[in-house]
Amino acid sequence: ALEKKVVKSKAGEKVSLPCCHEIPSSESLHNYRVYWQKNTTDVVLAYAEGKMILKHKRYENRTEMDDRNLTLWISPVEILDNGPYQCVVQHLRFSQNSIVVCDETVTLFVTADFSEPNITAEVSATSCESTEMVVGCFSHGGFPKPKISGALNNVSVAWNTSWVSKSSLSLYNVTGKLSLNVTKDVSFTCFVEYNGFVKSSSLLLKKTDNCVVPAVPPSYNVITASSIIIIIFLLAVTLAARYLPRHVCSYCCKPQDSVDEGVKECVKPPVSSKVTSETSSV
Repeated sequence: ALEKKVVKSKAGEKVSLPCCHEIPSSESLHNYRVYWQKNTTDVVLAYAEGKMILKHKRYENRTEMDDRNLTLWISPVEILDNGPYQCVVQHLRFSQNSIVVCDETVTLFVTADFSEPNITAEVSATSCESTEMVVGCFSHGGFPKPKISGALNNVSVAWNTSWVSKSSLSLYNVTGKLSLNVTKDVSFTCFVEYNGFVKSSSLLLKKTDNCVVPAVPPSYNVITASSIIIIIFLLAVTLAARYLPRHVCSYCCKPQDSVDEGVKECVKPPVSSKVTSETSSV
């Protein structure tokens, strides 16, 4: 059994499909018929006696063939170009007869990159011990059909996965959902795998602290100490209000023995020595 030839490419790139025959330098394309066909039914392009005789409409302005090694070039390659291609080469020895010198198939496998996964986390319920979350991971615009997986602190978790695509040869959108019970802050990673390629994103999932801590009533000692401080403060205020006015003018009023009880005689403040000497001289 011959080894199966596979050519891999990404959508939008230029790809070359090798043929199984190379024309010797002593000959030219005029001595051959060359057929490049897909799925053994659709002719991509065909040459006879050095001239192109047929080209498929879908490959217009996207294909060309090397006239020496008969390589088929496709640019830009599309997802619909996926599939087996057959190169058939006939040598024109005589004007009426030809002989097949080459007939071989090469399979083209085209991929398209998925977007970076977008991770979302929605809290569904909370408690003092844990937070229940619905985690989603979404990626779009890739090919072929991917595998989606996740890891919680590097430990794999199972997904509920859904795919959307118009056909088996169309770009895919993929969504994964997962219910988690988070008891502490954890790192979550989503992986999208396709044809040997991997796209990934990470998100820190935080436990929501929704607990209400009850207020602790003050102890008996605290209440007692507070009461004593308040009582002392009130006594100080009362005493200050009662005795402070008696000492405001104590220097200007002096009670006399000859005056009735409750009556005070005010004594004028002493006059300066200068005034006294002037009075004496007069």
